[in-house]
Amino acid sequence: MKERIAQATIYKSIPALPRHLIALGQDAAKDLEPLLVHLVKLRASQLNGCGFCQSMHAHEARTDGEKQQRLDLLPAWQEMPFFSERERAALAWTEALTNLPQQPDIEAAWGLLQTVFDQQEIVNLTATISVINAWNRIGVGFNFLPSATN
Repeated sequence: MKERIAQATIYKSIPALPRHLIALGQDAAKDLEPLLVHLVKLRASQLNGCGFCQSMHAHEARTDGEKQQRLDLLPAWQEMPFFSERERAALAWTEALTNLPQQPDIEAAWGLLQTVFDQQEIVNLTATISVINAWNRIGVGFNFLPSATN
């Protein structure tokens, strides 16, 4: 498979697209723990089937000190003892917002979230999830491929 439209072509056509998504993503994540942000971005990318983003965010997470075992077990985070209460709440919220068409139990995820995040963190986390979902739709839509080096 190959990219449907090259990334350079897309970003040349709409230069504000990556610039604004990057800026929003950085602003939203600035007050959240970096490893938590990596887990959220990677989990949303897994759910959306975006191989490009999965490769990139797993690589970035490892670079920032995330353990490979936790990355390997991320799809089974609910059954594994390796994730903190805060990470579990963030991952539940990520799945609820990413899987909106499947009508997840938003109330249960919301209740869990409120026990370990303050309002500003919830806003930041929700924006972070929204941005990665936007990137995933671009990556999947245009079939972006990861480099072989990640």
